[in-house]
Amino acid sequence: MNKEKLGKVGGQAVIEGVMMQSQNYRAIAVRKSDGEIEVKKEKIKSWVKDKKIDKIPFLRGAFILIDTMVSGINSLNFSSSFFLDEEEEEDAIDRFLKKVFKDKANDAIVAVSLIISLLLSIGIFVLIPTLLGGLFAKVINNHIVLNLIEGAIRIAILITYMALVSLNSDIKRVFQYHGAEHKSIYCYENDLELTVENARKFGRLHPRCGTNFLFIVMFTSIILFSFFGWPNPLLRVAIRIICIPVVAGIAYEIIKFLGKYNNILSKIVAYPGMMMQKITTKEPDDEQLEVALAALKAALNEK
Repeated sequence: MNKEKLGKVGGQAVIEGVMMQSQNYRAIAVRKSDGEIEVKKEKIKSWVKDKKIDKIPFLRGAFILIDTMVSGINSLNFSSSFFLDEEEEEDAIDRFLKKVFKDKANDAIVAVSLIISLLLSIGIFVLIPTLLGGLFAKVINNHIVLNLIEGAIRIAILITYMALVSLNSDIKRVFQYHGAEHKSIYCYENDLELTVENARKFGRLHPRCGTNFLFIVMFTSIILFSFFGWPNPLLRVAIRIICIPVVAGIAYEIIKFLGKYNNILSKIVAYPGMMMQKITTKEPDDEQLEVALAALKAALNEK
C-alpha cells in the first residue's frame, strides 16, 4: 500500500454504515437488515478540486466545507434508503421534489437539505448565542468579555445538543460507526493490514475529526468577532453570518496543521475536540469495524 500516493483518508458515519474518502475515491459501506454489507464506490468529482480552489490557503476552507456537506448528505441519503421501507414512507417534501424535478430530484433534495442545515446552524449557533450574550451587555461594558460569553454559550449549546442526541439508541449506533471509522483510519495510518483484529486495538478519538473542526470554528469565531466590538443585535448577526467563510477558512488550515504535526502545540489545540469525541464516538463492535474497513478498502481501491 503506497500511502504517499493515496494520501490521507477521511470519513463519516452514516446510518448503519461508514463513508470513507481517499484522494480519488469515495466509498460507502452499509450493513443491511439481512446482515450483508452493501458497498458503493465512486470516483470523486469535485468542483473544488477541478477549479484548484483546494490549493488556495484560507479561501479553500469554506468551499471544502460546502463540498463535504453535500457528499455527507448524499451518503446519508444512500444509507437511509436501505431502511426507509422498513420504518417509514418518504415524507411529503421528498415526494414533491421528485414529482417536480424528476431525474434531478436527488440534487434538489440535497440542495434543500443543505439550505435547511445552514439555516438551522445559523439559528442555533449564531442567532441564539449572540442574543443571549446581549443580555449581559447591560452589566458588562467590555466587548472582549461579551464575545467570550457568547462563545461559551455557543459551545454549551453544542455540548448539550450532542449529549442529548447521544441518548437516542439510533444515534448511539451512528456514534459507534463513528468510532469504527476512526479506528480503521488509525489502522491505515499505522500501515497495518486492514483487519478487524488490527483496527480493534486503536483508540476511537482522532485529531482530524469533524468534531475537532467544530470546536476550532467556535474558538476561531470568538477571536475574530472580538475585532468587531459589540454593535447592535442586527449588525452583530450580520457580521457573524458574513464572517462564516472566513472562520471556516481559518479553522480548516488549523485542522490541516493538526493532521500534519504531532507535537505539544497540536495536541493542546486538538484537546477540546478530542474530549468532545468522547460523546460523538462510541466503542464499536467487530461487525461495525468490518463495515468501516470495507468502506476504507473500497476508497483505497483495494476492492
